[in-house]
Amino acid sequence: MKIAIINGSHRPNSQSAKVAGFMADLLMTKGLADLVYRFDLSDNPLPLWDEGIWQGDPAWQARLQPISGELASSDGFVIISPEWHGMVPSGLKNFFLMWSNQELAHKPALITAVSAGAGGAYPVAELRMSSYKNNRICYIPEQLIIRNVERVLNPVGINDPEADVYYRRRTEYALSLLVRYASALGKMRSEAGQLSNEFKNGM
Repeated sequence: MKIAIINGSHRPNSQSAKVAGFMADLLMTKGLADLVYRFDLSDNPLPLWDEGIWQGDPAWQARLQPISGELASSDGFVIISPEWHGMVPSGLKNFFLMWSNQELAHKPALITAVSAGAGGAYPVAELRMSSYKNNRICYIPEQLIIRNVERVLNPVGINDPEADVYYRRRTEYALSLLVRYASALGKMRSEAGQLSNEFKNGM
């Protein structure tokens, strides 16, 4: 079982990166995954999408092929998004434009929103509405919203004791569900005809 964790924050040393690290450690220490791949959008490693991706531009191929291989070999995903101005960061939306070769197709994903305050619901709604059509990623019904993130999931420092325990338990529960979905959808993807080149794009 391989789970890919995508940190959608552009910022270096972000709270989203902290959450990604916690979730990666949890997946491995609890035996939920055999492998964890982390991809971090800090400092915008992916330029804005353009049609060169479709035309086999060598620069795009060199940039995307290593990531594509990691995503294609993953069984499920954790998509971490901070809430910026009530929105998903532009780099994360750009990320979803890159993968049209079934790297994400019919694989489960757990949305994890991150907020410095009491927010975090808008990224969940935005991702569920507009990030899946052609790449065919499958968001599971469970989701996480890590509110007041600076006060929880810290390896060192002061946590809000009650909230920290809650988020640690809730995250383990959500990841265990993700892994079960990954196992179930893996069987579906192995069946002939489930990944169709005839109907490559969503409606």
